[in-house]
Formats: sequence, C-alpha cells, structure tokens
Amino acid sequence: MVYAVHNLEETVLEFEKKLGVRPIFGGYHRSQGTKNALINLNNESYLELLSVDHTNTIISSPRWMGVDVLSKNQITRIALKSNTLENDQAVLKKHDATMGKISGGSRNTTNGSLLQWRLIMPLSTPEVELAPFMIDWSKSQAHPSTSLPDMGCTLIELYATHPRPEQIRHLYETLDFKIEIKESQKISLNMVLNTPNGNITL
Repeated sequence: MVYAVHNLEETVLEFEKKLGVRPIFGGYHRSQGTKNALINLNNESYLELLSVDHTNTIISSPRWMGVDVLSKNQITRIALKSNTLENDQAVLKKHDATMGKISGGSRNTTNGSLLQWRLIMPLSTPEVELAPFMIDWSKSQAHPSTSLPDMGCTLIELYATHPRPEQIRHLYETLDFKIEIKESQKISLNMVLNTPNGNITL
C-alpha cells in the first residue's frame, strides 16, 4: 500500500506518534524522483510512505503514484504480488489503455540479499488510482518485507470507494483479488491497521 505524502520526514514523526512505531527509511527511487519509508505489516505486505525527493533534480513532474497532484496525505496506490505479469498487463490494458508498461530493476538490501523485480508501472495520475499495479518478486532471494523487523503492525481491512463500484469489482475479480468496493462519489483507498497504539484507520 502506497501512502503518498507532502513531507516524508514530518510524516514519519506523525506516524510514530499515531501508530506507536517509527517507519524505517527505505531509500530513494532515483529513476522516479521519490523516496520512501516503510512499515512492515507482516504476511509479505508493507505500507510505503512515499514523497517527492526534492534533491533529485534530474527527474521532474509528473512523477509516479500521484505525488505531484497530491491534495493531501493519503493512500494513492496499491500493489499486488504477481508471477503472471503478461496476463495482468492484458487485464489492466483492457481496463485502461494507458496502463500496462512493464519495467524492472534490482538492488541489494542492507542485509546483503539481492532484490530483483519486474512491475507493471503505476501511472503519474490520477491522484488516487484504484486499479492496482503488479510486482513480480520471484527472482529475488526474499520478499522485501523480510528485511524489515516485526513492527507490531498488521493489516486488518483494506477497502475502496468509487461512484461506480461494479467497474472496479470486475477488475479485481479478473485479477483474482478480493477487496470491498463501497459506493461513494469519492474515489479513495482506505485501510485499518492493528498497531501498538490499537486499531488505526488510514
């Protein structure tokens, strides 16, 4: 889950106070002009706090994940683990013809293991995109969440809102992922976490 923010350092402090655990700085996305901090949610899932890296003067807007059109700190994207990117690419292209570009990369973690990934790239806009982007970690030595300590946080609920929920439900059904889509004029992604400070809704 990607929680895009205006100021990463301020949000890390806010989350430490709100959740009772300090997000761990993850690093820089040099080719995208962003940086992140992570919260391990266990079960090979994590929450990624993401912001523009203003020290990166090579990459300009529009950057990915809605960070350049962000009206407030909020969840703007979710990623699903997949070993069938080409199949998922066709599904996403049918949903939105601008989706489906596959890219990849690799890096070494702090514990020395190699992370390799291929992903269907998330778009720069809109601010909140309910269609997921897909990541294949199968070439990695371990899922990236395993390099994070147990932070006492777990995902209890993930749901979305959309004015035409049946469209999004069909997309997720085709991708074989269950998520509740509630009808609302607002498009949003929402989660409930169990944390050291109790249940927190984001």
